[in-house]
Formats: sequence, structure tokens, C-alpha cells
Amino acid sequence: MKYHAPLAAVSLIACLTAAEVPKVFDGLLQPGVPKRGQIGMVVPPREIDKYVAKVEASARKDPKWFREFSEQANPGVPLPFDERLGLTKEEYAEYLALWGKREFKPMEEVMLLLREGSGGSWVIASTGKAAALSTLRYEEKADVFRSPNGELKRIDDVKADPASILGEWTGREWRFEEETSLGKTKENIALGRYVDGKHGLVIYRVQELSSEGTRLLDKSMVIRIPLGKAAPAKASPEKETKPAPVKVKPKKKL
Repeated sequence: MKYHAPLAAVSLIACLTAAEVPKVFDGLLQPGVPKRGQIGMVVPPREIDKYVAKVEASARKDPKWFREFSEQANPGVPLPFDERLGLTKEEYAEYLALWGKREFKPMEEVMLLLREGSGGSWVIASTGKAAALSTLRYEEKADVFRSPNGELKRIDDVKADPASILGEWTGREWRFEEETSLGKTKENIALGRYVDGKHGLVIYRVQELSSEGTRLLDKSMVIRIPLGKAAPAKASPEKETKPAPVKVKPKKKL
């Protein structure tokens, strides 16, 4: 019986600690608990390449029209049908059917560990190619991430379309942007989860351009994290999405 009090105390401390975790990490990462994730990319069947090639050829023939057409469409999803895309209605339908068979392809397994840093900040310690996340610190009071580049401020929440780059998911996003005489720097991080509740997402990208427009740095990663009773990291990949090959315009968000 003398052990009951210490066990109860430990349980109470654990509950208090969990309650103090910022809401942005709630249900995604737990403090002090290593979480396995997968860095990967989403790819459609190879058969889609022939249709993508036709669209790219049409875009080269009339770049002005294609640019304007792309700007009017929703970012991150297949462009609506137009005969000037170089596809017949039958080919466009086949393209969409193939697009629906896209899959998430794991490239590297990583470990993520949420821990409290100095001054009440929070850090996602990470392994492998995800180590870049370890340079960011989240400050709950200001609702910002801080990186060596500067302060990533909260922008509009994400509510992705089912046909968008990563499928139907919701989350929060933060962004840093700076332009000087030396060039431009842009850094984003987003945290979220799929609507089916099976996986969470950590998305990160940093870009640097010289004043002449030369790309100096462009690193990005999508980390998929199993949630709840989801299959372990080595399970068969599930169907998800990737940026529409028929759309050239860069995404405004991660």
C-alpha cells in the first residue's frame, strides 16, 4: 500500500504536464514521447506522364494564356478542363482517374520528440533529414515559431481540398518572409492532421533567392505521423496526393 501514493502522484503530474502542452501539438505530439514518422512524397501512377507531357507542350506554345489560366484556378489542385490544355475530354477524364490513384511514398523514417525548451518555448527534436525542425522554437504566448532566420508568424488556417497537394487535411501554418538588397528568404511550417484521423502532418519548407533570382536554397519536407490506432510507420502506404502536374503556379502555402 505504501506505493500507492507515489504512483498516484506520478499520474497526477503526467496529467498536469499533458494539460500544459500547447494546443498546436495536442493529439499530434506528446512531450517526452518519441514519435515515429515518415518523410515522403506523393506520386501518381506513371501512366499519367503522357498527359502531363501534352499539357506542358501546350503551355510552351501559349505561355501567357497558360499563366493567366493557372492564376485563376485554385492552387494545388488539377486545373479545370480547357481544350487549350492539349487534352481531349476523354484524356482529361483519364488523367483525373489516374490522379485519384496517387499514393504517399515513404523515403525516410525519422523520430520526432517534443520537449520544452528555455523560457517556456517548445522544440521538436528530430532525426535524419527532419533535423532542420530542431532549429525552430514555438512560443505559445505569442503563437509564433522562431528560427535562425527570424519570426514565423501565424497565417490563415489550412483546410485543404480533397484533391489538393496532400489530400483533405486541416491545420495551422506559420510563415517568415524577408526581402533585402541581398535577396529573398521564405520559411514555412504547418502542423495538422487528416480528416480521417489516421495520420498527422508536419510540413516544412525554407527558400532563399539571390537578388538576381538565383535559387540559393530550397529545402522542403512532408512528414506523416501515425495517430491513435493507425498502422505503424512501415505499413503499406495509404493513398494521398501530390501537386497537380497540370499546374505550374507555385503554391502559396505548404
